[in-house]
Parts: sequence; structure tokens; C-alpha cells
Amino acid sequence: MNTVAWQWVACSPADPPRSPYGSASPTPENVARITPYNIKMATTIRPATAADTALILRLIRALAAYEREPDAVEATEDDLLRHGFGENPYFQCLIAELDDQPVGFALYFYDYSTWLGRPGLYLEDLFVDPPFRGHGVGKALLLRLAAIALEKGCARLKWEVLDWNQPAIDFYQSLGAEFLDTWRNVRVSGNALRRLAGDSSRSAEPAQPPRPGQQVTQ
Repeated sequence: MNTVAWQWVACSPADPPRSPYGSASPTPENVARITPYNIKMATTIRPATAADTALILRLIRALAAYEREPDAVEATEDDLLRHGFGENPYFQCLIAELDDQPVGFALYFYDYSTWLGRPGLYLEDLFVDPPFRGHGVGKALLLRLAAIALEKGCARLKWEVLDWNQPAIDFYQSLGAEFLDTWRNVRVSGNALRRLAGDSSRSAEPAQPPRPGQQVTQ
């Protein structure tokens, strides 16, 4: 088990550089360097910038392949740029670097608990390239996410895990994570979402001919 040390750079420029999409570039005060004492490589956790969209998309595709859905990713670099680094971003992202080489990421956004009356942090994706696992990178990402959740006044940090991913389940249990087995995920998407919204004109599903004996109403 690695002992982890946090090393924060103290200086802070008065006017941090900004990306053309309105998102501040990482400044020294929001970059965490984590160095396990028993290995030589240092893990850096930094906020993603607009320049990282190609990297983020590569890691998303690698995660999809690991989760046995290699063809499921429809997102593009333009999607990530528009939705993550515009004036009103839908998500935020952390990049993990091992000796200055990008090796993983965590993509997250905020939700809200009506029962607790406080926001929460929802982790959509967490992934570390397989050759760089075993160096504490995934734990370093979760440590930083937990710190961000507390900084933002969040009541909890939550995410999902596939039921066959036992190594991840064991890892999360070791961190004290709670598994909500009595709850089921519910999702409406695609044509079902359009039908639910009453927008049948945009449905991509072809009309089906009536079955024999079926009554057709207008």
C-alpha cells in the first residue's frame, strides 16, 4: 500500500491565461503533485483545458473498449470542446500525468440532493491506461475528486461500476464506498426520449404497417 504525499505549488499569477473557449488554463495553485514514497514516479493531477480534447476523447474510447463497448462512443472532439470548455460547461475533467505523461482522466459534473439540500459530485468516467496501473493513479484521481467535492460543499461523491468489474468493486470497497444495490438505473434515450417529449416528427424509426386485424386510428 502506497503512502501518498501531497505537494502543492504556492505561487499564483494575478491574471491566469484563459483559453479561447472561456475556461482558465491550469494555474499552479490548482495542480496537485502526488508522490508515493516507495516509487520514483510522480503523479500530477491537473484540470483539463481545451487543448486536451483529443486526449480526453482517446481515453473515453479506451474506457469504452475496456468496458466491452468499443463502438459505443459517438462523442467527437467538437462535442467535448463545446460542452466542456464553453461559457457554460456541462462537465469538468481532471487529467492524471505520470512523470509528465498523460495516463488517465476523471470526468465529472454536479447534481443535487433534495433530501440533503446540498449539491453532489457525480463521477461519469474514471480511467487509467492499463500499462500505468499499479502506481496509485486511480486513487490519486479519487483523492482529488473527494477534495473538490468538499471544497464545493458537496454532500457526497458517487459513480457507477459494472457488476462484472470485480477488481474495481474491491478497490472501491477498500475506500469505504457504499453500494446501492436496491436502486436501479433508469434511462430514456434516442427515439424513446423523443416520443416521451412528444416529438414524433424527429423519430428515426420507420413506421410499421398494421398487423392483420389491428385497428388503425387517426
